[in-house]
Amino acid sequence: MGIADTVADGRRVAIERPGTGVVAVAVAYLLADLVTKLAGTTVYALGFRVMGGSLTVGSLASMVLDGLLVGLAVGLAGIGLSMTYSILDFANFAHGDTVTVGAFAGWVTAFVLANLATSAPIADLFLFDGGRQLSTASTYAFVLLGLIAAAVGTVGVVLLVDRLVYRPMRGADNISLLIASIGVALALRYLIAFVFSTQTSGVATVGAQIQLGAGVTVTDNEIALLVVSVVLMLAVHLLLQRTKLGKAMRAMADNEDLARVTGIPTERVVRLTWVLGGALAGVSGYLLVLERGTIAFNFGWILLLLIFAAVIVGGIGSIYGAMAGGVLIGLVDSLALIWLPSGLTRAAAFAVLIVVLLLRPSGIFGGVSTA
Repeated sequence: MGIADTVADGRRVAIERPGTGVVAVAVAYLLADLVTKLAGTTVYALGFRVMGGSLTVGSLASMVLDGLLVGLAVGLAGIGLSMTYSILDFANFAHGDTVTVGAFAGWVTAFVLANLATSAPIADLFLFDGGRQLSTASTYAFVLLGLIAAAVGTVGVVLLVDRLVYRPMRGADNISLLIASIGVALALRYLIAFVFSTQTSGVATVGAQIQLGAGVTVTDNEIALLVVSVVLMLAVHLLLQRTKLGKAMRAMADNEDLARVTGIPTERVVRLTWVLGGALAGVSGYLLVLERGTIAFNFGWILLLLIFAAVIVGGIGSIYGAMAGGVLIGLVDSLALIWLPSGLTRAAAFAVLIVVLLLRPSGIFGGVSTA
């Protein structure tokens, strides 16, 4: 392709899709500003600072690492939300509080077991006062047991909710199911608040720190979040592509009626979808709590906005889209600190959501598909 053809294609895109040009200019400016900040210089025009400032490589690396970790956890939780939408065809607003259930299930298990090992008074173990600094585990064994409890406990809750609420409404319209999920979210959230109080509790974990260079450090909890998230995402990929269950789930996502006619046990697939999605949500909640060091009754509800943003950016209904969207939203939320105050970084994440929807309404991976 010659230069003339390239220019002609660029002119056609600019005329047919002017928004693409605006986004390209904005991205180019941000990249130039980032490079200028890393160089420690400032560019002025007419007495106003146009770009530049001060930013160290270590600070940038720390932001990227934090964004990647949060993005992986959000993507992990988003897989369950995306599966629910593609197979059950409704937006599950209770998914964020499912994440909270997993966080508390894992934390309580690790907390109780760790303190039992130190011969703490049994009566004190169940007085979860939100004003106290609560310790989880000082050994990897208790953290691992908490991880298992987060998955198992969350699965038990989502199966119970499905049996009591969603299963009787299986033939209902999408709006009814959505409203029911909001009711479930409120019930879970305030049941947790009743048991554990509404205060934010500290989760003190004892673990090693590894120096990566340039002033960047990573803790064992962050390594655990990274490794577990990547392994579970790979496992989901293999399940969808290499197992009969995965093929059945993809068939139901494409055409439920046809899947039922061909003999696929749809009710069993639905239950296993809840099991898989609930386990991933619980694990992501627990890992995020360990990484952040705090836990609260509305932790998952606040996170739900990012999860929805990740799923929509990636392409709602797409498992791989949820993974990619989670990482993208996490990185944007973290790197926005370079240009915005800490209270406005979420606005940047949702601005990216709007831009993606304007340029590609179906999301990055597009289409309603389990895979």
